[in-house]
Amino acid sequence: MTATQSLWRNRNFRRFFAGQFVTNAGDSLYSVAVLWLVFQLSGSSLLTGVANAVLLLPWLLQILAGPVVDRLPLKPVLVGSQVVQGVVVLAFPLAAAFDRLSVGVVFAVVPVLTLATLVMAPMQTTLVPRIVPEGRLSRANSALATVTLGLDMVFDALGGAVLAVVDATTLFLVDAATFALAGLLFARIALARDESADDDADGSADAEPVLRSYLEDMRVGVETLRGSVFVELVALTAVANLATGVTLATLPAFGDALGGPAVYGAMLGALGVGRLAGSLVAPYLEGVGYGRVLLTQLLAAGCWLAAAYAPSAPVTVVLFGLAWVPAGASGVLTSTLNQTVFPADRLARVSSVKGTASGATLPLGSLLGGAVAEALGPTTTMGLAAFGFSVTGLYVLVRPRLRRLPAVADATPAAFGVTVDER
Repeated sequence: MTATQSLWRNRNFRRFFAGQFVTNAGDSLYSVAVLWLVFQLSGSSLLTGVANAVLLLPWLLQILAGPVVDRLPLKPVLVGSQVVQGVVVLAFPLAAAFDRLSVGVVFAVVPVLTLATLVMAPMQTTLVPRIVPEGRLSRANSALATVTLGLDMVFDALGGAVLAVVDATTLFLVDAATFALAGLLFARIALARDESADDDADGSADAEPVLRSYLEDMRVGVETLRGSVFVELVALTAVANLATGVTLATLPAFGDALGGPAVYGAMLGALGVGRLAGSLVAPYLEGVGYGRVLLTQLLAAGCWLAAAYAPSAPVTVVLFGLAWVPAGASGVLTSTLNQTVFPADRLARVSSVKGTASGATLPLGSLLGGAVAEALGPTTTMGLAAFGFSVTGLYVLVRPRLRRLPAVADATPAAFGVTVDER
């Protein structure tokens, strides 16, 4: 209890936490609004898929952003990213006011928003140890992860609900205000002088050693994963993320066919609520074999398929939400598992490699989903996406090594095939 109180008495952390809360809301709002705007302006699932692929590029480019952020002054970049996003999103209502809003304008603006978003994850990793004592880092990261996950759900749903009442350009005005507020909160964070950052800024360390160090970090991450069951698990996650990308690209057209932006927003909300429910259930599953937890993806795929062909929109929304419960639980358990079986000094590098390898299929899935939905229709495409979720369960079912994996509470490096040479 004292640890929690101590963390929340930290003024800098409170400001960073509040800023993350607000800026993540802004990210969620413009993601929802952009996809609906592209579909509304073009009526094309293919273009919607392209737009979603651009929005998802941070998953693919995050591995490159970290070394860049490490070379830049923290506070100016943190505040500047909010200013850029807040100004850029105003291009949408401005274009609408002059009757110039088009798909071309959207595709000109979205890459700028995406690049500004890239810095946030590595920035958090670098900044939190500067403002939080070492003994409070775990609680601080947990609090930040919780608010990020929660806001993705709440504001995705809220964005869809607002779209049912007002047009997308109004949502962008609200969005600009969130970035302005986040920028003000970040600007009030007090950072101690960082001598190493000063050295870097003076150019004492050139780019070549940084690149070599970065490539070495990635090599260590790959070597740590090699031979472990995580190679197979990452591949399965990549397939599931491919299906997720397909779904996100198809959802505007699917929701429109069922009732318009209100249904689209409800399905985004159901996705978030399902993940949240799974994350809340996860601690109670730490004593259940990890392989058995992975088998629940078969239930998720069944709910997903039923949602695609349900007789009414409310039934579709409920079933779609249930399909995401296993994913929410698995995500939390996997994070705990990573921290249990991998050495602390290699965890960041391993997580970076795993995240990039599995997340790279998200934008690819969006491109694929947009093309398939254009050819086969949104309902059929949603049904096909359910197969992507079933792959994990089916593979584990026929793979004894994975099916017999121990519970997270009993996990050891050896049980998951992780061996780390002492250096």
